[in-house]
Amino acid sequence: MNQLNTNLTTYLEGFVTEKRKNTFKSILLNRTRHFTVVLEDIFQQHNSSAVIRSCDVFGIQDIHIIENKYHSKLSRHVAKGSQKWLNLNNYKEDKNNTKDCLTRLKNEGYQIIATSPHNNTCTLHDLDISKKSAFIFGVEKSGVSEEVLINSDEILTIPMVGFTESLNISVAAAIILENLTNKLRNSNYPWRLSEKEQEILYANWLEKSIKNVDEIKNRFFKTP
Repeated sequence: MNQLNTNLTTYLEGFVTEKRKNTFKSILLNRTRHFTVVLEDIFQQHNSSAVIRSCDVFGIQDIHIIENKYHSKLSRHVAKGSQKWLNLNNYKEDKNNTKDCLTRLKNEGYQIIATSPHNNTCTLHDLDISKKSAFIFGVEKSGVSEEVLINSDEILTIPMVGFTESLNISVAAAIILENLTNKLRNSNYPWRLSEKEQEILYANWLEKSIKNVDEIKNRFFKTP
């Protein structure tokens, strides 16, 4: 950040408790962009909200939301405010939002991981976590689109040994994220946010924690 933004952050820190600031710093140490999550046409708001909540719990900072057929809505009761601390990227302006999302992720160096209980190319326990990975979860009944399957680098499945052949997407996402982020944190791969990324998020979280923050910022900028 430039000096002006640094000074603003220092100023805003005066309106937040030490406990809050320390919480932000502690959480930032476990945030990652090595993994990201994509929700493609999720219809049930409690499912998308639960996945977003799991992303926060397991340290995933960025979520990509594709809206081709259905408008994405969040349930505050389920999300528990987790969306406030994450970067939500929406794709809903084009005729093929899936393509736009996949193109962006590939340009950012992510391998595309479709999640499906069928036609898998690898299981949860065999996935190579050294690569930046985008995990795509699809609509409740039919799963990820054909375009995702065609453009995916891997099709990931969770090993199951019961009569039921599939899991609710929010449950599947929680299992995948808990397993893989735990492996990642115990690895030597460069999974943490950069110092600059942490500074930007820290400043953003400070602003979100302060009532009437716009008025407070105006006072700062008007101060000689």
